[in-house]
Amino acid sequence: MHELSIAISLVEAAQEEARNHASTAVYAVHLRLGALAGVVKDALLFSYDLATQGTPLEGSRLIVEEVPVIVLCPVCRERRPIRSPQLFCCAVCGAPAGDVLQGRELEVTALEIAP
Repeated sequence: MHELSIAISLVEAAQEEARNHASTAVYAVHLRLGALAGVVKDALLFSYDLATQGTPLEGSRLIVEEVPVIVLCPVCRERRPIRSPQLFCCAVCGAPAGDVLQGRELEVTALEIAP
C-alpha cells in the first residue's frame, strides 16, 4: 500500500511547513489528486489518519480535491474530459486523444495552520 508512504510524506512536509511559519498545529492539509495519479483516495485518507497518530497533525483533516482527466482533443482542438480512464477519447466527439493536460496531480495546495 504505497498510500501509506505518501501519507507519511504529506505529514512530514506539513510539519516542516508549519515549523517554517512558527506554528505548532496543523488543522487541515488540502490536496489535489488526479484520477491518473495512481493513488486510491480512500486508502490515502485511511493512511493519513494512521500517519498522523502521535504527531502534531493528529486530529487534522486531509481534504482531497479530485481532479478529472482532461485531454487536448485533436479534432475539437479544445480541452475536453475523457469518457473513462480506460478509454482515452474525447467525451464530446469521441476522437482518440492522448495529450493529457490534467489528471496526474498529487499536490498539496494549502495548509490550515494555527497562528
